[in-house]
Amino acid sequence: MKRDSRLSGVLHVLLHMAGVGEPMTSDQLAKVMQTHPVVVRRVMAGLRDSGLVRSEKGHGGGWLLSCNLDDITLGDIYNALDAPELFAMGNRTEAPGCLVEEAVNAALNSAFAEARQVLLDRLAGVSLAALNKDFHARLQARGGTRASAMAHTA
Repeated sequence: MKRDSRLSGVLHVLLHMAGVGEPMTSDQLAKVMQTHPVVVRRVMAGLRDSGLVRSEKGHGGGWLLSCNLDDITLGDIYNALDAPELFAMGNRTEAPGCLVEEAVNAALNSAFAEARQVLLDRLAGVSLAALNKDFHARLQARGGTRASAMAHTA
């Protein structure tokens, strides 16, 4: 099963958007995400529908955050991405004809549900502001500048 890295990519983009503080085009964001602008527009449209970003049309337009970083959690963003599957593991078959496999499925389903809830709770407890603070601490520790950290958005 292929890994879904949209959450990681979107978090990266949103932190860049917060640092720039002005509208960023789909082309600029595509460079950050290392993907095609059409992919960016599709993802950003979902975030817009959830009220996390907005778009401005015309010259100088682009995508902007529409919420304060303190008010956006990783869980909000995960949900705006239509809650992608969290785990690549699963049952061999969902409707087994074997009692042994039923027992295996019951144990795995319980473990998956518990792990899923722990992860969702953790995502809901981390704000975009906390990620931004961590970024700035790392930047300061390395003696870098915001401009150098943002270089691939130009």
